[in-house]
Amino acid sequence: MYIIGIDPGVSHCGYGVISAAQNARAKALAAGVITTDPNTSLERRLKEIYEQICGLIKEFSPDTLCLEKIYFRSNAKTALSVGQASAMALLAAANAALDIFTYSAREVKQAVTGYGSASKSQVQKMVAVQFGLEFPPNPPDAADALAICLAHVSTLNIRQAIGKVI
Repeated sequence: MYIIGIDPGVSHCGYGVISAAQNARAKALAAGVITTDPNTSLERRLKEIYEQICGLIKEFSPDTLCLEKIYFRSNAKTALSVGQASAMALLAAANAALDIFTYSAREVKQAVTGYGSASKSQVQKMVAVQFGLEFPPNPPDAADALAICLAHVSTLNIRQAIGKVI
C-alpha cells in the first residue's frame, strides 16, 4: 500500500509518500515541500499546489491520501489559506479516486511520539526513528507529512485489530 501525506499550506505545502505492508516496517519513499512564490496570485499558487500533488499521485500511484485537519485558534487568514491548500489536495485525491483520511495535529503527534503536544523537533526525530533515517526529515513540513502517513498506518493497525475482535 502506498500512502501520500499532505501538511497543507499555500506558501509551504509538505508532502510525504510511504509504502506500508502488513507486519513490515513502513518505508519513506519521498518527502519534501511544495513552495509557491508569494508574489504570484493566489489562484496561480493554488493551481501549482494542485498540479504538483497530481504529479506526485501520478508518480507514486498511492492508494490513500492523508491530510492534516484544519485547526486554528485566532488567525482566520491562516486558516483560510490552509483550507484552500487542503482543498487542492482533496480535489487531486478525489480526481484520482483515492481513499481520503484526515487527522488532527494532536492525533498525528500522539501516534508518532506518544504525546499529543509534542514539539516539531520531537516529531522530526521520531519520524527519523520510525523510518530508520540517518537524519530527521527537514524542513518540518516534510516531516509532518510523513508523520501524517505514520498516523494513518497506526490507525489502520487499530482498525484491523478491532475488526478481528468484532
